[in-house]
Amino acid sequence: MMNVATHTGGGPMRAVALSCTLNPTPATSNTEALTRVLLDALERQGVETELIRVVDHDVRPGVESNMGDGDEWPAIRQRIVASEILVLATPTWLGKPSSVAQRVLERMDAMLGETDGAGRPVAYNRVAGCVVTGNEDGAHHVITEIAGGLIDIGFTVPSQSWTYWNKGPGPGPSYLESDEGHDWSHSTARAAAANLLAVARALRQSPIAPPPG
Repeated sequence: MMNVATHTGGGPMRAVALSCTLNPTPATSNTEALTRVLLDALERQGVETELIRVVDHDVRPGVESNMGDGDEWPAIRQRIVASEILVLATPTWLGKPSSVAQRVLERMDAMLGETDGAGRPVAYNRVAGCVVTGNEDGAHHVITEIAGGLIDIGFTVPSQSWTYWNKGPGPGPSYLESDEGHDWSHSTARAAAANLLAVARALRQSPIAPPPG
């Protein structure tokens, strides 16, 4: 198993959000707009945050941490393992996470074979949540897919560590084109931030032990 260095210590908590919008910069992203509400709540509690728009980077297909030949995933992966909190943010397309979100999970599959200095899976003692937007329904399905993948990789997913905005079934305006449901989505984002931070602090205080043997 690959052994990797990880971020530990008593300094400020760090959070990284991976925006899996299909729109490259400088296009507007509904998903990022709602993600920013969650990150702002973390920042008010002293957490250092960063938002990465994955589609702006050359992330190659594959299930290894480095696919070579100009692959830009290794730098993103390093920011993940240097943080205690991960937020995976995705739009909903055809009732499913975006193709970018799926690629991110596939690349993170390599973390199953990577350990920290104590022999723990590298995702252990890190928490994760998600943000979902879409003018169609399916948010709960998307949350389930994202959370399930993150748990498999080794992240701790706290209760209600997500928020979403859906217009509902059928065509309609996107998140930034409507004020409908924003109060709920924003209050849920702030609750998700609080839950992520509480569990991240608990794991820092009392980390998961290395596997026996």
